Amino acid sequence: MTKVDVWKNNVLTVRDMTTSEQSEWDSHNTAEAITAKKLGWIKEIRLQKLQETDWWVLRGTMTDAQKEYRQKLRDIPANYDSSKYDALLAIDSNENLTHSVWSKP
Repeated sequence: MTKVDVWKNNVLTVRDMTTSEQSEWDSHNTAEAITAKKLGWIKEIRLQKLQETDWWVLRGTMTDAQKEYRQKLRDIPANYDSSKYDALLAIDSNENLTHSVWSKP
């Protein structure tokens, strides 16, 4: 049984989840649900990285490396399946993404 933290009167206690709490927890933490959450995080990061470099496009002149970087970001859904999501989301001790696809030129 999964444990749950409960705060009551500024006191933290830990107890087992009730059967209904456990059922709800299990339904939100299936392999499919976790994969969907990871894909959502990847899409958010990709959008952020593209928005950070939109000024390259607006400037009107991009280097080949900048074009390739933005294309790699756009190609993530086609080039990375769910077996590679953990690698895409890997971070170092400073909480920086470590996969090379995120590295700006």
